Amino acid sequence: MPSRSPSPNLFTRLPLAGSYPAAVTLALLALSPYLILTTATALMEPQIMRSIDATAYELQLSSGMSNAAYAFGAVACADLVQRVARRRVYLVCECGFVLSTVLALSAQNIGMYATGVVLQGLFTGMLLVAALPPLIIGHPIDKLQTTAAVVSLGLFGMVAFGPLVGGLVGSLGGWRPLFAGIGTLALIGLVVGSLTFEGNAPPDRRAKFDWTAIPLALGTTALPFFGVSWLTRGHFSDPEFYVPVVVGLACGVFLVGGQYRKERPLMPVRPISNTLPVVGTLNAMLVGACFTTLLELIEVYYIREAAFSPVRIGALVTPQILGVLIAALLFRQLMSTRWTPYLALCGSVSVAIGAAILLAASTSNASATVPVAAFFLGFGAGAGVTPGLFLAGFSVPAAQIGPTFALVELLRSEAAFLIGPVLLHFALVQGLADGFHQAVGITLGLTVLGTLGLVTLYLLGGARPEAPDLVSWHAGTSTGYHSPALLAAVRKA
Repeated sequence: MPSRSPSPNLFTRLPLAGSYPAAVTLALLALSPYLILTTATALMEPQIMRSIDATAYELQLSSGMSNAAYAFGAVACADLVQRVARRRVYLVCECGFVLSTVLALSAQNIGMYATGVVLQGLFTGMLLVAALPPLIIGHPIDKLQTTAAVVSLGLFGMVAFGPLVGGLVGSLGGWRPLFAGIGTLALIGLVVGSLTFEGNAPPDRRAKFDWTAIPLALGTTALPFFGVSWLTRGHFSDPEFYVPVVVGLACGVFLVGGQYRKERPLMPVRPISNTLPVVGTLNAMLVGACFTTLLELIEVYYIREAAFSPVRIGALVTPQILGVLIAALLFRQLMSTRWTPYLALCGSVSVAIGAAILLAASTSNASATVPVAAFFLGFGAGAGVTPGLFLAGFSVPAAQIGPTFALVELLRSEAAFLIGPVLLHFALVQGLADGFHQAVGITLGLTVLGTLGLVTLYLLGGARPEAPDLVSWHAGTSTGYHSPALLAAVRKA
């Protein structure tokens, strides 16, 4: 994969350098293996627990810390690539992912397994920032729309594919062979990357380690994710739950606030504090969190209340893959037009429709309701998250898209992992027969109120639908969007 302006005098030309198909393959293989596992693991938990003699809490904590490592890894890589060539970061992280997968699949106890999956999350988060920006800005502008669709499929297409994979493994057995297959995909990605990813001169070898951002990012992710994992064995009233969550959220506030005030921040908070990027980021957080929550509720409800097999549940939610695919193709057509904010709005509306359908779901009508709801959820995830990501990305100079993606993914992951496990625990406490529908109703309410709030924020900003200036953005001479300030219409009144 080429850098933005590779120097032929400094770097040896690689066999697949400049090949767009190879660059797309590289990016998908960097992200897909881990993202498949994030939604596949839940349906094969009993097998893993028996195999390594682990408790439900230990497995949930492993998953939570893995998700935390993913979000933290994106921020850490944004700092690292200032001083280290992206090719080197990519190759080290891909090697690390392969080795951590081997550690997890060969685990004989929870310690080995947890170490493996946490490292998988860390390296994938770093790969997000190392691999995606060169794909987006390192190829001709006529590839940008296809790249946007690829990003959508890479982020949510594989997440949507995970339950089907997990259901097959959960019913038929073979979680270790699945991990072996995931490791093989990563190994192929390493080979493709070594033949494709060109070297680059780091932008600032003398850049200092950001002692304000990195520790706060660690606290922002690790503490709340530990706290909500505690709910698997505890209660809302336990200090092990609310103390880490409160302290972690405080770290997040200080992180964002500090980056906003800093003269040379690691992440461009100030440039994306205007109407369009704020609405896009909040929409990605809202849609991602509600999608994840509803998917978890479906899986737990039909496993525990209806005693459905994992493969049946995986098949029931498979239509979400079609929804994500349609959303990706639609975004490909609309990305360069003024309709991107409307597509993001359609994403949140679609998730709300999916939640409303689930209110009518029961153990007796699952075959009729769940697939339809899953389609709307998949479309909502694809239409709501990736357009929101690009609304923020096009609001900063092209060179800053990596740190911008890191910040948005940090916030999106935070929202998803806080809301999902909390509402799942609420449903279990209430008793799944009633708690499932109550939790779905709460999620629907959050989606509707959040969507109305974002529409209001958009209108109060005085934003007008406009096509992004992708030529200037891609050339590095200007931002794609020139968004009005937050509440600009109110301030002028």
